[in-house]
Amino acid sequence: MTSPEQLIKTISIRVNGTTHDLSVRNSWSLLDIIRDNLGLTGTKKGCDEGVCGACTVIVNGKAIVSCLALGVEVDGEDILTIEGLAKGEKLDPIQQAFIDSDGMQCGFCTSGQIMSAKAFLEKNPHPTDSEVSEALSGNMCRCGCYNKIVEAILVVAKTWSR
Repeated sequence: MTSPEQLIKTISIRVNGTTHDLSVRNSWSLLDIIRDNLGLTGTKKGCDEGVCGACTVIVNGKAIVSCLALGVEVDGEDILTIEGLAKGEKLDPIQQAFIDSDGMQCGFCTSGQIMSAKAFLEKNPHPTDSEVSEALSGNMCRCGCYNKIVEAILVVAKTWSR
């Protein structure tokens, strides 16, 4: 039988440039740790099954759905959430492009879309519209803003510099 003490582990994660040492349960998702332990609520809890992409964050340069990653699996990793993109009052170019292109309606999926786009553009800075659509296929928008989302990402790609 497993004792309650064995279910808790101390992890160290770097989120948006700040290191956090946290005691977490083995069963806690990265999403729950980000939202409940760190208070970063820009990462949304949508389906909690890895289908909608609303909880997308970037771990070591790769976009992942944080609802399916256990917190203990990301011990020692570098995590970027939507809150880490802006530099002070200056929005990240992708955030600004979503605003300028009306790449959102209700906004629920927006942080996940932006994080997926950020990781994608780091790997493919000058994509075609079909490559953007494919890269974001794991992110659902229930409002149907896909054309505006792709447009926003293509606008950023024209001037993208890492």
